[in-house]
Amino acid sequence: MTGTTTNPAEQAKSEELADAFAQLQEKLPAMWADIGSSDPGGQIQRPRTVVVIPSLSIEVEASTVRQQAYEERFLFMLFILSQPNLRMIYVTSMAIKPEIIDYYLDILPGAVYSNARKRLFLVSPEDGSSRPLSEKLLERPKLIKQIRDLIPDRDNAHIVPFNTTDLERELAVRLGIPMYAADPDCFDYGTKSGARQLFTQEGINHPLGVEHLFNEAEIIAAIAAMRARKPAIKQVITKLNEGVGGMGNAVVDLSKLGTPGAPDEAAGIENCLQAMRFEVRDVTYEGYMTAWQRLGGVVEELVSGEEVHSPSVQLRNSPLGEVELLSTHDQLLGGPSGQTFLGASFPANPDYNGLITREALIIGQRLAREGVIGRYAVDFLVVRDEGGQWRTYAIEINLRKGGTTTPYLTLQYLTRGSYDAQEDVFRTLHGQEKYYLANDHLASKRYRVFTPDILFDILTTHRLHFDHTSQVGIVLHMISAVGTNGNVGLTAIGNSPQETAELYERFRAVLDVEAQARS
Repeated sequence: MTGTTTNPAEQAKSEELADAFAQLQEKLPAMWADIGSSDPGGQIQRPRTVVVIPSLSIEVEASTVRQQAYEERFLFMLFILSQPNLRMIYVTSMAIKPEIIDYYLDILPGAVYSNARKRLFLVSPEDGSSRPLSEKLLERPKLIKQIRDLIPDRDNAHIVPFNTTDLERELAVRLGIPMYAADPDCFDYGTKSGARQLFTQEGINHPLGVEHLFNEAEIIAAIAAMRARKPAIKQVITKLNEGVGGMGNAVVDLSKLGTPGAPDEAAGIENCLQAMRFEVRDVTYEGYMTAWQRLGGVVEELVSGEEVHSPSVQLRNSPLGEVELLSTHDQLLGGPSGQTFLGASFPANPDYNGLITREALIIGQRLAREGVIGRYAVDFLVVRDEGGQWRTYAIEINLRKGGTTTPYLTLQYLTRGSYDAQEDVFRTLHGQEKYYLANDHLASKRYRVFTPDILFDILTTHRLHFDHTSQVGIVLHMISAVGTNGNVGLTAIGNSPQETAELYERFRAVLDVEAQARS
């Protein structure tokens, strides 16, 4: 999605857009007082407009239903409408069902529904194709004008995107407002290859591997070089540079190969590649290799051990260059080889929390020096050795809002609490510790009998809905996919890890019983 062009006219246009975008971004430091005040506990002093563009502007194969669900995953942003001086324009490919909007505004803390609804504007091109939302908007000048006309003061407005590419940069320029996110010129740091290169430069431990590969021959040569360095390698992972949530990953079994450096090694590696296990169904070897030629990727050793976990650290860089540690998580992974992101629990295990936050802050400081702003996450693997010590491996940088953003900001906006980075604890305004367990992929074919309204009724009937008095309960997301894909996302919020886990399991059990009763 990014990169330079050899066409002089296109190159000139790109440079012109980059200059215009840079000028818009210069407004962000002065705006930061109000942007930062949209967090709980703050108060926006001047009327401000937030334009939410949850476009998946990366190489992700997604059905219309799945794409819409991902675009709706950030409806937690509606909770900041509790700020009376804030108005929001939320854009999706297809119109959001009214009952889903009602659900979020009904649990809006400290605000009157009717007042909040007047300050929310929903815009859609009604285009269900798999193309990025930002692309759909750019080819509709009248829709861009509609959005622009909904912004009363462009000097007090900004875009909140899912990720940033050239598409979002052009959209920001066309709307005439800055974007609270990383400049697309920093895009490479969020790729698998760019992250590995940064880890090397900053002395951050990461798996043995090779980056910036673009075809089968380069992958074969890289695996051969890795085996020469470490003959005991049994499995490697291939990762497309722009894969999200494990999509774009595949596992290659090398266990049956002969001695490294043997005359037939290249042919043997090629056979292993053609037998690779893809993380996403319906991917073909030919299609996968075509994607490599376009996007590039990395090959890494599959880190293994008796006890392996995949924690994540979420950070935020302000337009002033400040780096803030926001949260830690233990990721829940699944899929054919355990590479697919399903959800996360907060906080990460205290046994290794200090190790990953220390390295994440080093990465964050580097990204701040490069001019990166906004929220992002650094993923790790941690392995316990025979002596009981944890060894960390940095895996990737998610230079965008991701799966851990939704549950954390849901908790923060609903409780108006804050995170204590030194203690790795989240506390409400009243000092109550809070924990959560989130899942983007609570799925069953039987759940297709549900509609959004039925899900809301189930929450209420079984007293599982989020309660503002106790600040405990279930908050749903990705709701529109339930009837078609049998999939729904949720965040279970509790006062202890045990209570949170029990709440989550109770909700899942209730869904199974209710689905059975309706089948």
